Amino acid sequence: MKLTYKHTIYACFLGYIVQAIVNNFAPLLFLTFQRTYDIPLSQITMLVTVNFGLQLLVDLLSVGFVDRIGYRASLIIAHVCAAAGFLGLTLLPDLLPSPFAGLLIAVMIYAVGGGLLEVLVSPVVEACPTDNKEKAMSLLHSFYCWGHVAVVLISTVFFTVIGTQHWKILALFWMIVPLCNLVLFAKTPIAPLIEDGEKGMSVGQLFSNKIFWVLLVMMVCAGASEQAVSQWASTLAEKGLGISKTMGDLAGPMAFAVLMGSSRAFYGKFGEKINLDRFMAGSSILCVIAYLMIAVLPYPVLNLVGCGLCGLSVGIMWPGTFSKASAAMPFGGTAMFALLALAGDLGCSGGPTFAGMVASAAGDDLQRGILCAVLFPALLLVMIFVLGKMRRERDREQEKQN
Repeated sequence: MKLTYKHTIYACFLGYIVQAIVNNFAPLLFLTFQRTYDIPLSQITMLVTVNFGLQLLVDLLSVGFVDRIGYRASLIIAHVCAAAGFLGLTLLPDLLPSPFAGLLIAVMIYAVGGGLLEVLVSPVVEACPTDNKEKAMSLLHSFYCWGHVAVVLISTVFFTVIGTQHWKILALFWMIVPLCNLVLFAKTPIAPLIEDGEKGMSVGQLFSNKIFWVLLVMMVCAGASEQAVSQWASTLAEKGLGISKTMGDLAGPMAFAVLMGSSRAFYGKFGEKINLDRFMAGSSILCVIAYLMIAVLPYPVLNLVGCGLCGLSVGIMWPGTFSKASAAMPFGGTAMFALLALAGDLGCSGGPTFAGMVASAAGDDLQRGILCAVLFPALLLVMIFVLGKMRRERDREQEKQN
């Protein structure tokens, strides 16, 4: 059977599911790692920091090699690293003298895969022949959420039925997903991001553009707004709110992921009828409210409702910023997507790390950490209006020149 661009898009959907596994499986085991290997919360925080920090480094380095070796080879490398990382998670903590070192090395290996996927998958979809790029981008990013849901749901059922002590079996199960998608990406067609004869913008050209700097700040805030709650939702529900692990994972991370995916799927279906600026601004306001519900209200049920509302509100932030960048800078090329992914991963690393550091300083009070992290969605809201003003001014200048 001859594979078409439709299969390429399906492979991209699966690619984001792989990235969801990379980012969200280990956080479900933070307390298990803490109990099994006697690892303090400060070192557990380091796993989050290294995962997203290394993805950030890969985003930066990819500017220099992705176009050189090609998207297909880069995608295959990404999936190999993801699978190898999950395998390492099951083996290295017991093989090395320090279990934490073993966990850290495994996280570093699959973080390389996660970083590459963040850089590669969106431009591959952007290059595919589709009618509405914004809708396709939002639908693509919804599959990160559905992957997140699958990770939480399947893991919760597994831990309830078989027990958290057998988590290594589940890690090997998740390893199968990147191995299967690797085969698919090896055979699907991949369109060029920039047409033949045209050249994408250089890094220097991007950094000399004021609009690009605003987009970078928006990506940092989008990543931080999402992950500051997502990465700590399971731990907050179980430890901070005194809820059982099963209920905590279902009501915290899973509700977050379902509502985030629903937001992206909604825009993916009705995007042509919705003003993206207003949708993103309203989502940012809702995100601030959700953070305050989690951090301030003294009722665990309302704290968990806040987690869900946070997922609903952050859904459009990442794909919406990508869509805005593609519209504002159509010749941005691989460098633009890589640097935006770098900024997003900086936020993904910095958001939960910032919340975790504040929580540690406040006696492991995660609600205090999340309260301080409310600055990220608040800043994003400001940047949305700044970007709109800058684009209007640029359009007026271009009209005068014409």
